[in-house]
Amino acid sequence: MPSVGHIIYIPGILLIGFALGFRMGAKAVRAELERREQERRR
Repeated sequence: MPSVGHIIYIPGILLIGFALGFRMGAKAVRAELERREQERRR
């Protein structure tokens, strides 16, 4: 049986990972859309 620390720690780390991944992914998508818009204007 996992300890109380694991029950709190593991979901916390997962949430941090999801938040960082979402933020980095959203930034990459915005950069890609901006790049495509610049290409389309030429």
